[in-house]
Amino acid sequence: MKFGLLLESCWSALASNRRRSIVTIVSLGWAVASFLLLMSYGRGFDVSLRSAVLGIGPDVVWMINGQTSLQAGGMRSGRRIRLEKKDVETIRESVPLVAEISPELLSRSMVQQGDRVKRLLVRGVYPEWGRIRSIPIAKGRWLNADDNRYHRRVVILGAEAAHRLFGNRPAVGEEILIRGLRFTVIGEAETKVQLALHSDPDNECLYIPYETMEAWRSTRFPDNMVWMSKSPAVRKKAVRQVREALGRIHGFLPADEQAVKIQEYSDTLRLVDAISIALNVTLAFIGSMTLGIGAVGLANIMFTSVLQRTREIGLLKALGARRRTILSQFLAESLIILSIGGALGVLLGFAAAGAIGSLPFLGFAAGKEMASEYGRLPLVVSASSVIISLTVLSAVGLLAGFLPALRAARLDPVEALRYE
Repeated sequence: MKFGLLLESCWSALASNRRRSIVTIVSLGWAVASFLLLMSYGRGFDVSLRSAVLGIGPDVVWMINGQTSLQAGGMRSGRRIRLEKKDVETIRESVPLVAEISPELLSRSMVQQGDRVKRLLVRGVYPEWGRIRSIPIAKGRWLNADDNRYHRRVVILGAEAAHRLFGNRPAVGEEILIRGLRFTVIGEAETKVQLALHSDPDNECLYIPYETMEAWRSTRFPDNMVWMSKSPAVRKKAVRQVREALGRIHGFLPADEQAVKIQEYSDTLRLVDAISIALNVTLAFIGSMTLGIGAVGLANIMFTSVLQRTREIGLLKALGARRRTILSQFLAESLIILSIGGALGVLLGFAAAGAIGSLPFLGFAAGKEMASEYGRLPLVVSASSVIISLTVLSAVGLLAGFLPALRAARLDPVEALRYE
């Protein structure tokens, strides 16, 4: 049968059962749209969660005090190890693989601006801290070496902290009181979505020079240290060298991982990747089942069509129609329904994703005041999702259409003509 005649015959058959054809096409379109929305949610989940983890810093290594678990140099195990500020210079000089390092002091303090009084976390840090932790500055500037050297009373406000203290007013150049001491605001940080690093999110904190915190507490023993390596490729080696350097200073074995606890935040990304893969596989399975249900509907429609047209098939075969001709006609009908249903599903998927835009997800990681605006999960239909959905639909749909078509092609013409 020529292609034109085949197409005309298919359209005639579908038009004669218009309602049934439309219902089948819509069900297939709904299945494809559901698959695309599920996959776009999985992709948005991965993007949002990775972004929140990377908000901590691209390659942060975090160190805190520990306790020895092995004997070393005749000293007992169980001895407390306290990091000291001077350790920073030792690491800088003896471990060239460390690119940036900063000690950190934490102080939850009463902060006053006008008649507003808030209890906020103040971080005393070196200028390098901002690069290690990826603090983007929206207005003003970050701390510099002179601020730290001369114990200047300057402060940078996290986005949420600035909002709590100043509302929508500009803060740079204004003064605030921290523990009764007057500080000048020299910068405001941009809002960042970040899963907190062992304390309050960066948006809710204030940042002052490390040495300035000497005004109300000793700076000899930092609460923790953060650093980053020259590149992720040498991070593991840098961790070993840092542990060896600290072991020489504080008298513990480099193999004693409990003496100083060192955490690489890249490990968190591996966990995020595992969670995202598991979620995407689950969503893909659910979406595939939805496509399968649509294909079952197509198979039922085609089987019904074969039954209703049994006498017509018998007549065609009696007039000399080959099995191949009957088979191709019913397969062509299935392909037309699949094509229209698939195209409708892709349009519905893009339209639904565009209408929804994004969903609430990690807004809490941006701060209470900004929860509704930031950290949302974007729904973006990717080209790969479209290709996968149409491939699965075509494979399952062709199989569903092939079985009724095969049955029609194998009908005995005599029995078909006698069918009531």
